[in-house]
Amino acid sequence: MDFANSLKYCLCLDLAMSDIRFVMIGIVVLSVGFIVMAIFGTQYQDITIQTKEFSECYDYTDENVAVEVDCDKQLQNRNLMFVVVIGVLAVGGISLVRGIKGTWDNDVKPEEMMGPGGDTKSSDEDKKDQP
Repeated sequence: MDFANSLKYCLCLDLAMSDIRFVMIGIVVLSVGFIVMAIFGTQYQDITIQTKEFSECYDYTDENVAVEVDCDKQLQNRNLMFVVVIGVLAVGGISLVRGIKGTWDNDVKPEEMMGPGGDTKSSDEDKKDQP
């Protein structure tokens, strides 16, 4: 029961967020996804090439000593990292699209609008109404 209330509360907060926040969150999450892929994805590039070209895979230490590693385990690690990065990019993309397709200023009350067409009374009309 407590979990259902927590989930309901989170969903209510989610619906109350403004559209610009979704855009900002989407941009940040997409950037983080690409940075993670760039930093951690390069270590799997050698394993991919070795798997396609050779029957054995080696990991080279800082001292250029070749250590034999299990190719299948390294490929599973690569695929797991790829799935995580794709998930992060998908969440960022969904958040960005939701922010862009949002209602933006449609929910603003006319009396709170600034600029032309905002409030129906101008400052001159307010002065006429006051004695």
